[in-house]
Amino acid sequence: MKTESTALPDVLLLTPTFYRDDRGAFAETYNQRRFAEAGLPTNWVQDNFSISKKDVLRGIHYQITQPQAKLVRVTHGAVLDVAVDLRRSSPAFGRHVAVELSEENGRMLWIPEGFGHAFLVLSETAGFTYKVTDYYSPQGERTIRWNDPELAIPWPLLGRTPIVSGKDGQGATLREAELFA
Repeated sequence: MKTESTALPDVLLLTPTFYRDDRGAFAETYNQRRFAEAGLPTNWVQDNFSISKKDVLRGIHYQITQPQAKLVRVTHGAVLDVAVDLRRSSPAFGRHVAVELSEENGRMLWIPEGFGHAFLVLSETAGFTYKVTDYYSPQGERTIRWNDPELAIPWPLLGRTPIVSGKDGQGATLREAELFA
């Protein structure tokens, strides 16, 4: 597995080795020993999976209590995946990193605690899976508006309006949101 730094401290891009032949492909997406050697968590408490259609935008989500680190990947299709640094004490506070995750490239994004997370579906449909280090806490869940001008995330919508949930459409701005120290 190849591990690469991103423009944000602590957010990593992981690329498993794929073995392809005329039958298809095989990749190891998690190996406890390799993750431990890379300094990544090995104790996951929950796996989540969603299927979304083109132009669905989910996020920017985070949990202020029971914060979750996430390992995210796409099982089929493609998304633009975004992590936003929400740690007020971080030199990268308010900055984001955006990477394409797809069935074809097989890449995964490691997003530590203290970051918000969102993704936009680029393909007709996308299967999205993520491992988390703490359980879902509805009372601790927070949302920042996907189109907050202060974040200036360049979503590749090409004039289209994204499909967002009511909750995501009513997210707070970065300035008014409850954030990490």
